[in-house]
Amino acid sequence: MKNFTLKNCLVAVIATMLALSLSACGQKSVKPAPEAADSAKVEAASDAQPVAVTEGMGTAEPLDSEPVEDSVASLEGRTSNGLFPVYFDFDKSSIRADQVERMEKNAAFMKSNSGVKVQIEGNCDERGTNEYNMALGERRAMSARKYMVNLGVAEGRLNTISYGEERPINFGHDELSWSQNRRNDFVIGK
Repeated sequence: MKNFTLKNCLVAVIATMLALSLSACGQKSVKPAPEAADSAKVEAASDAQPVAVTEGMGTAEPLDSEPVEDSVASLEGRTSNGLFPVYFDFDKSSIRADQVERMEKNAAFMKSNSGVKVQIEGNCDERGTNEYNMALGERRAMSARKYMVNLGVAEGRLNTISYGEERPINFGHDELSWSQNRRNDFVIGK
């Protein structure tokens, strides 16, 4: 009879715990609608410019921005002002189709600034051995140099160097970071 009572107590405790946990799961919190004053602010702001409205994320900023001159906008990577870095696919050294315009702008910049010499710096992401990445960085720099020469830039105005994986721009360990580190920087020399 003692075992029977102990079993009944255990079953009663488990049933009570189950009932309490199920009743807690059924309650959902409902967020109240924004106040009329907040929606009036959003409507007034939307007359001037579209804004991003996110609660708890700080001040709303316009979704569109003023156009920026190309020479000022090229502050990516370690590339000098007026030039643009060129990005590469994983384990590739050929100029991607979406990077051709950047190469053409770099060539046009060099043609219009005849006294400028540029060092093309080949970079890689962290994957692969140091030796492999140094060689890949050199192939990337040489590929860009050849492309620039084919666009009419004098070969003597272009130097190449490989930094392999030693000069990352983004220190993350994900595809976005790696894609930003697979690049050639174009640095104006002295």
